Amino acid sequence: MPNAKQHAAEIVSTLRMQGHQAYLAGGCVRDLLLGREPADYDVATDATPRQVMQIFPQTLAVGEQFGVVLVPESGGATGAPARQGERGKGAVEVATFRSDVGHSDGRHPDQVRFTNDPREDVQRRDFTINGMMLDPATNEVLDFVGGRDDLKAGIIRAIGDPERRFAEDKLRMLRAVRFAARFDYQIDPTTMAAIQKLAPKIHQVSCERVREELTKMLTEGQARRAFELLDKSGLLPEVLPEIAAMKGVEQPPQYHPEGDVFVHTLLLLEKLPPGSSKTLAWGALLHDVGKPPTFRVAPDRIRFDGHVEVGVKMAAEICRRLRFSNDETDQILALVDNHMRFGHVQRMKQSTLKKFLRLPAFDEHLELHRIDCLSSTGQLDAYEYTREQLCSLPPEAIRPTPLITGRDLIEAGYEPGPRFKEVLAAVEDAQLEGRLTSREVAMEYVRREFPIE
Repeated sequence: MPNAKQHAAEIVSTLRMQGHQAYLAGGCVRDLLLGREPADYDVATDATPRQVMQIFPQTLAVGEQFGVVLVPESGGATGAPARQGERGKGAVEVATFRSDVGHSDGRHPDQVRFTNDPREDVQRRDFTINGMMLDPATNEVLDFVGGRDDLKAGIIRAIGDPERRFAEDKLRMLRAVRFAARFDYQIDPTTMAAIQKLAPKIHQVSCERVREELTKMLTEGQARRAFELLDKSGLLPEVLPEIAAMKGVEQPPQYHPEGDVFVHTLLLLEKLPPGSSKTLAWGALLHDVGKPPTFRVAPDRIRFDGHVEVGVKMAAEICRRLRFSNDETDQILALVDNHMRFGHVQRMKQSTLKKFLRLPAFDEHLELHRIDCLSSTGQLDAYEYTREQLCSLPPEAIRPTPLITGRDLIEAGYEPGPRFKEVLAAVEDAQLEGRLTSREVAMEYVRREFPIE
């Protein structure tokens, strides 16, 4: 995001020309030192929010009481202001140096005291690797907390007293896990001990914030490591007890030589590439969530009777609890509901197969099946067969134009009612099977199979 970096550097330069201290701060400094492209840029300054808004007229005070002002890329005298609540592409948060007093709600400071000292400002930040500042003109790094050493050593360490840092915002416990997974770092033992002690306090964080943090863990490319750390930290049974319940649940070795349900799920998560869709990622996590409560040892082998149906209900409750959108919930539940159907795909009637192939976002169903197989027996026969069918069948064969409609039935003398659905479904199945190819033949079929009562 070169324009965003240039925009942030110009903000720093402008603030300094007005006699203020100003630096790039936080995660963007960490990413620049790691040679990564930052997702966004933040600036820290001794200018108060009012002074920042005077210097950049088209700003938005997104958190003025906390010293935070948003400067969009068009934030000069002629630019358009950002809309309320939106950071916008290339927008830069400008935060006043401050120290925070009290966090009675477990997230926001009860009182903010502005300061002129950047050393004081960094003490309130979460982790040492996020506590550095950078002069974009000289590339000089201000590091008062040992962030560079921890970057080199690959350590996630809370600034100061970790229990105090986590008490200020309980979400930081999940962020510690996410950063450790994303960068393949270790969590400092003192910091980990604080997380393990305070893990039950995570319930003070809103469901939406927990969901977003978990989604990032699942989609940033290191999902398995993230969930291993969630387990080690004691956070997993707090945020997703249904996943923690998978540990130690044995599976039939002839179908799952890899181990228990938790191990199997971790293997799936390991195969999620960076940038996976959130629905695929959550579908992979939850596809076997119904196995622990349906486990039984039958005379022939371990069985999980009805685990799909139970899993759909459990996944629905998880999606409701974490406040997923209706569309996201529908797709996650569809992935859970259909993941076992691939076992029958080579024996399906053409009509059943074509209806299966036209499920919304079918590519996610196919990918979930692929990584499910690779995380168990490794057999991809059904996957390859399904791909061949998808490639060989044109879209009009999978979703053909209906041969007849309800209007045709009415014109033929049929009374509108619940029977229409049954008749039209039967015609569609016959059409998908290739047994009906025209409207006339379809109406003959209807008159023969569904005579007017």
